[in-house]
Amino acid sequence: MSWITRLQQRWKVKSVAQVFIILLVFACTGFTVLLIKRPLFALWFPDGNIPLSASITYWILIFPVYNLFLLFYGFLFGQFRFFWDFEKRFFTRLLSNFKK
Repeated sequence: MSWITRLQQRWKVKSVAQVFIILLVFACTGFTVLLIKRPLFALWFPDGNIPLSASITYWILIFPVYNLFLLFYGFLFGQFRFFWDFEKRFFTRLLSNFKK
């Protein structure tokens, strides 16, 4: 069984094409998060001297932004329902770990 077929079964999607679209959404989201860091830091720190606390803050704050971009790209590529359910499962697991 190929890795694409395994993803199709794990994600419970109907076609291999849908798996590729979902992977494309993840790629676009990651690429967007990667691309927004440099312009933001150039705006906030024009001298180019970026303190460590700014980088740490960025990585903490980018977490919810990443999830919003994931939903946005999921909507653009017609996979909003999958990513909405994905986010609900993710946050349910995350919050249940904090309760322990």
